[in-house]
Amino acid sequence: MSIDQMVMILGRLGAGSVATFLAILLWSRTRDIAWMFVIIGIIVAYGESVYLTLRAFGVVHAEFIVIHGVPVFEIVLANLPMLFFSVGFIVMISRRTLR
Repeated sequence: MSIDQMVMILGRLGAGSVATFLAILLWSRTRDIAWMFVIIGIIVAYGESVYLTLRAFGVVHAEFIVIHGVPVFEIVLANLPMLFFSVGFIVMISRRTLR
């Protein structure tokens, strides 16, 4: 593994850990459903970063569920944070337009 890949991985894990820590702190202070979805999206995004790091080091293999050569777990894990963000934004937009 080259130094630029290592810096990229460490930067992503460092920034993700700070964002996840702050999201968990916010989770304990809010009961707003829109914020809950955003917080869950941050946590899942950090989980994806950890998974990709473990896969890069060869600790975890991507062959959990493969359909026609496509790793379903990786696709779901990559898109799940955006899904949670979108649901949170939809909740917030619907709340604003109903008032």
